[in-house]
Amino acid sequence: MAAEVGRRRTFAIISHPDAGKTTLTEKLLLYGGAIREAGAVKARRAARHATSDWMELEKQRGISVTSSVMQFTYDDCAVNILDTPGHQDFSEDTYRTLSAADCAVMLIDAAKGVEPQTEKLFRVCQLRKIPVFTFVNKMDRVGRDPLDLMDEIESHLGMRATPMAWPLFEGATFRGVYDRTDKSVHLFQAEKHGTTAIQASGGRYDDQVVQGLLSDGARERFEEELELIEVAGDPYDQQRVLSGDLSPMFFGSALTNFGVELFLKRFLKLAPLPGDYQTVAGDPQPAGSDIFSGFVFKIQANMDRAHRDRIAFLRICSGRFSKGMEVWHPRNTKKIRLANPSSFMARERSVIDEAFAGDIIGLYDSGLFRIGDTISTQKGLAYAGIPHFSPESFRRIRVGEPLKRKQLAKGLQQLAEEGAIQLFSDHFTGVEDIVGAVGTLQFDVLLHRLEGEYNVKALTSPEPYSVCRWVVGKPGSPAFDHKTFKRGQGSLMARDRDGHPVVLFSNEWSARWAENNNEGYELRPVSPVVAHAGDL
Repeated sequence: MAAEVGRRRTFAIISHPDAGKTTLTEKLLLYGGAIREAGAVKARRAARHATSDWMELEKQRGISVTSSVMQFTYDDCAVNILDTPGHQDFSEDTYRTLSAADCAVMLIDAAKGVEPQTEKLFRVCQLRKIPVFTFVNKMDRVGRDPLDLMDEIESHLGMRATPMAWPLFEGATFRGVYDRTDKSVHLFQAEKHGTTAIQASGGRYDDQVVQGLLSDGARERFEEELELIEVAGDPYDQQRVLSGDLSPMFFGSALTNFGVELFLKRFLKLAPLPGDYQTVAGDPQPAGSDIFSGFVFKIQANMDRAHRDRIAFLRICSGRFSKGMEVWHPRNTKKIRLANPSSFMARERSVIDEAFAGDIIGLYDSGLFRIGDTISTQKGLAYAGIPHFSPESFRRIRVGEPLKRKQLAKGLQQLAEEGAIQLFSDHFTGVEDIVGAVGTLQFDVLLHRLEGEYNVKALTSPEPYSVCRWVVGKPGSPAFDHKTFKRGQGSLMARDRDGHPVVLFSNEWSARWAENNNEGYELRPVSPVVAHAGDL
């Protein structure tokens, strides 16, 4: 058990849109031997698309709109990559996915540095106390000074960076990277189309071939910078990395494949093994325990349109999974049998017989699972659920053809269950026709998927709300009563899919007014989390 758990590396890649996150994911798969040829992520005329971007809308727009899971073996490590959407409109999917990762790779554009969405996602990693590794991308283009990027990481994120490699330049021309671990130089070379792996070339820094590529001025600049980070920089400290205080830093160009293999080799040696997860009871559940346990962090409907299936993605937290095993499902207070488990390469899947703590597996879901559900061989063991975050855009949704109402309801229910949208009902009518999203691009995805997967052409109309707050009674307060709750003008009383009372406000001021005028209640920007263990 210890040996198998020790082989697992499970991480998410986070970045601002267009920093090259999906490209880096693709190239890690290429060097990991999981694919033979990388697809052109953004080339519209390319016959192939990124492996992780499997949805039709992703292929059309050249962006990621849903998280993907990819698995491969490299240097005897079983690697689980969680590729997350970079666009802020899909940030809730990223938040959920980060709950299943042991660490994160923060991708930074060499020319743009730390961007707003990168910082937001970093804060989530900080809250979860997971280590963050940094990969500075697009080094083959004109970019900012590497020392400035190090300083910005500290000033913007409050985290120090320790370079594991350092770039070499001849003027503004990128020449390669110096590996501080074995003191070798990897000379920059580009695979023209970035579709096949390249073998790193170079040698030691004092080799004549390497020295001959740099002018006296370039060598002097590089040696001064190297001395500066050796003397004034932070030495590598595993404990500081694991605590999130220090980030190992790498440089490369994912598009041309340069620096990817060096990063992969070093990262897998430094990345943390699967750690303990806190249970609802407050006890840590060791990854190497004989007790099998895990939680559902994502549900995806219609990955295989031919079968109209639904897959629940499970992060294994402890123990060994075996095909056909029986486990407790706390929310339903009964035992279930886990048949047809799968491992993933984005949309592609293969049936597996076993898996261990740290792995991500897919379970066929007939509607049994919900995001945040725990399953375990030990009755009563449960992890805290995953909350919903406050949407910022709202629309009413309806269907033009009355005969398609049932199909619309089914589509909305399934897409809400997988977290693609949030669905609310008007408190007074009880009709579930209010759709909430973090950003408006989610509505485009919703309409596209309703038409493509459920054969429903839906119509939406905007609602004048931008703030959602869940109403939670304070200890000792009476049960919620909508008749006595003061919510002010321009607001709407609603309920979420779990029946929790929600108020939709037109602005933050209205939400603060309601909170100040209802002493017995809290107004929260995240949904209440149900532990699902109390009845056991």
